[in-house]
Amino acid sequence: MANPLRDMSVIMQALVAAAVAVVLVLVGVYVPGSPIAHERDDVDAAVVKRTQLSQEVAQLQVYKQRYGELKQQMDALSKQLETLKTIVPEEKEADEFIRLIQGAASASNVQIRSLKSLAIVPKEYHYEMPFEIQADGPYFNVLDFFGRLGRLSRIINVGDLTFNGPESAKGAKYPVRPGTTVSGIFTATTFFTKPADSTVAAAAGAKPGGAPGKP
Repeated sequence: MANPLRDMSVIMQALVAAAVAVVLVLVGVYVPGSPIAHERDDVDAAVVKRTQLSQEVAQLQVYKQRYGELKQQMDALSKQLETLKTIVPEEKEADEFIRLIQGAASASNVQIRSLKSLAIVPKEYHYEMPFEIQADGPYFNVLDFFGRLGRLSRIINVGDLTFNGPESAKGAKYPVRPGTTVSGIFTATTFFTKPADSTVAAAAGAKPGGAPGKP
């Protein structure tokens, strides 16, 4: 039986061989179930998955940057909170408050004669802790003392201020230091946020405007 390929020229044989190769490749690629088609489907699925992962990574990069910003904000708020706890502590810290008063008086060369704790006053978000203080000293030293109170780390309000001469000071008589020209009685009020004892609870339970101890 004659072989028609043998009758063809070398160029024609090459072209026929190339055409057959192309047909075989196309059959392998597009015929369902063929190994090449299966590999092509896997490659397409991998490309789609990669695209999805790239999009997710891009979205997470935004969250990562946002996390850094939020962390900086949280750190700043934490520092502010620590500062606020110094200015208005959670606990009464009455001993520390008294030390602050005594330190300011000593630095101004003012003598504290008496320091009496008054009833704690509950407010909506905090508690007021007032003290009645009697102090004396040279006039400008007393002014410096009040200035130092205003610069303390803890908030202190001064009110009900009364100035007298040292000879007419309230209470028992005592020797005064040379240069003392004024004696003052005032209320120094500081603040805290957390009830610390039953006194605060009792004050909170009192009726607004009612006299202490009366229903």
